[in-house]
Amino acid sequence: MTGKTLYWNDLGVKAETALFAPEGKTAEMHAMLHVETKDMSFCEQYNCILKAEQRLSEAFNGGKIMMRRYFVSDIANQKSLMAAESNIPTSIIQQSPLDGSKIAAWVYMVGGEPNYRHRWNLGLNCNEGSSYEQTNKLLTELEQTYAKEDGSSIGSHCIRTWFFVRDIDTQYEGMVDARRENFTEVGLTADTHYLASTGIQGIPADQKSIIQLDAYSIDDIQPEQQTYLYAKSHLNPTFEYGVTFERGTKVDYADRSHIFISGTASINNKGEVVHIGDIKLQTQRMWENVDALLAEGGANKNDIMQMIVYLRDIADYDTVSQMFATRFPDTPCVITLAPVCRPTWLIEMECIAIVNNSDNGKTQIRDF
Repeated sequence: MTGKTLYWNDLGVKAETALFAPEGKTAEMHAMLHVETKDMSFCEQYNCILKAEQRLSEAFNGGKIMMRRYFVSDIANQKSLMAAESNIPTSIIQQSPLDGSKIAAWVYMVGGEPNYRHRWNLGLNCNEGSSYEQTNKLLTELEQTYAKEDGSSIGSHCIRTWFFVRDIDTQYEGMVDARRENFTEVGLTADTHYLASTGIQGIPADQKSIIQLDAYSIDDIQPEQQTYLYAKSHLNPTFEYGVTFERGTKVDYADRSHIFISGTASINNKGEVVHIGDIKLQTQRMWENVDALLAEGGANKNDIMQMIVYLRDIADYDTVSQMFATRFPDTPCVITLAPVCRPTWLIEMECIAIVNNSDNGKTQIRDF
């Protein structure tokens, strides 16, 4: 991974970028776009982000934007001011950037055409029913979409999900129950596997939507290309405390491996919250857990391409941002206001890493 920060002073935008570009192979870039000029209106900040995306593509030799997620501060007022349609898979969620801006963006780009079809089903929501009912409907519809398009399924081709819950403290349980029951119906159990996932507070644009779902899948992916990461010295299986996701998932290609680390917090291998009330120690334990998962997948912190950090308390921002800047000076990162599923968890993070896989000898697996 090569990290580089770009500054476009005329736009008031900073782009933190991470490039993975093995010689002669498909290049990938993750970027976090941050607005530096905070006194602009939302429309001005949004338009500057859009212009920054164009410049990012130019800097990446015309690379294609595969997906993007916008983190906004007041979705009820801001969504109507954003572009209504786009051929780029886009997710918009209220998780306020804690640097004082009204919008930040995660952008994923690829140079050239990958050898697999990568599908980003983003911004899925409905506006009827409880968190349980909405989650069940969204997962059922996603399963139907996969089956209709190419006969695939959540269990065989979906790699990563994000469940955004309007009020995590009161509506998370319904999402968890519906996900568990839906997964059981499609054959995802403790005896098979689950999916890498994050369940976090996030406010959808529709005021009646309690749950918003983002999902990432890969066509033609084979079971032997997927490895699930546990780090049992640090973490316990999630099903032991009633939730159904994998701590991490590694996807192997002939030329590289992608490692998706789920939302990870300060927890031990008994499922207990560690360092209650101490943001510094919780952050350090969270890093230990992420490091253990990455190591199991053959990676380390220098291979991380992007990070999303979720805080419950805005007052912890300065402390956490300084800690991350010291430990990860060249890694794209956004820190947002988004409470975690247990009130005693002050912080959670997720990340994506990429490692070179050119000598794995698995000739039956195509390049990325």
